[in-house]
Amino acid sequence: MSIVWKPIQSSHATAWAELSNLLAAAEGYDDEHYDPAELAAELEEPGVEYALDTLGAWDGPTMVAYGQLRVAAECRDGVATAFLTGGVHPAFRRRGLGRRVMDWLEPRAAELVCDRHPDAPIRLSLWAGTPGSGTSRLAEGRGFEPARYFLDLRVDLASWDGSAFRSRRPTGGSVPLDAGDPVLAEGVRRAHNESFAEHGASTERDPERWAAQLAAPTFRPLFSRVAYSPESTLPKEDAVDSYVVSGEYEPGELYVCLVGTRQRARRRGLASALLRDVLHAAKTAGYRTAALSVDAENLSGAARLYERVGFRRMRTDVVYEKMLTPFAKVPGYAGERGSRQQDAVVGH
Repeated sequence: MSIVWKPIQSSHATAWAELSNLLAAAEGYDDEHYDPAELAAELEEPGVEYALDTLGAWDGPTMVAYGQLRVAAECRDGVATAFLTGGVHPAFRRRGLGRRVMDWLEPRAAELVCDRHPDAPIRLSLWAGTPGSGTSRLAEGRGFEPARYFLDLRVDLASWDGSAFRSRRPTGGSVPLDAGDPVLAEGVRRAHNESFAEHGASTERDPERWAAQLAAPTFRPLFSRVAYSPESTLPKEDAVDSYVVSGEYEPGELYVCLVGTRQRARRRGLASALLRDVLHAAKTAGYRTAALSVDAENLSGAARLYERVGFRRMRTDVVYEKMLTPFAKVPGYAGERGSRQQDAVVGH
């Protein structure tokens, strides 16, 4: 039978989720689960053109490989970043499908970045899972190098005793993050961009993408918190000192997506206080666990903060990167938008 390649559409979400869950289990990520509705929502994210930015490989009704591309809305230190993800069904590996996905992802990334950020150097970023994985070997064979390591942390809420982790209360008070309050939502966006301004791997969240994140079905406002500055002279949009943004991707597990504190409010225990409130609320609501991922080289010492609150390290993931110059000679790059044929049939 031949492999058919075509862009991923919302009608493919169930098959895409089945493949993603199979890949997660094969790589030892038993705690991860992908829902078809969540994956379909990714095709509607701002800046995503599913017909050009996704690619699926099919063996009859079964998706056996995929590739997905996103480009950061803003440059960081003058460099534009393209994020590449994908995978190959374990039963279909060693047939060149992973190479084929990368042969498509890399030139499309160069093309898209050049469209959105003309003349900017290009950083290709590829999440490879655990060090030594098949994706790691594929990345190294294509000139990528390990750039950052992320720590996955988790806390068992059944045994977590919040009283053991003391923290000072926010002076100006804290409230749930109500996405329906546009002023509050904008205040958290500004606080986030300032909090991560010195983090080389982070790019600013523009209003459109920020609104999409807070509108996602996975967002959990009741388990997200905001701490205000006690200075009443600040406008509300600039009064957010610290924040925790949470979501739910696995039933029974709260995922802490974002935690940050403005420079002016650091060393006051705000983030740990908000986290403690979030974990307490999650435990009371019946969540079994809470999880998060943090850059191992985070300059703010975030990993230590999370461990003080009660999180424990579970595993380490690696991100590979490769730098390109604008319109670099990537295999298969034709230099014209949409010049590559995705609806192709490739024999085994």
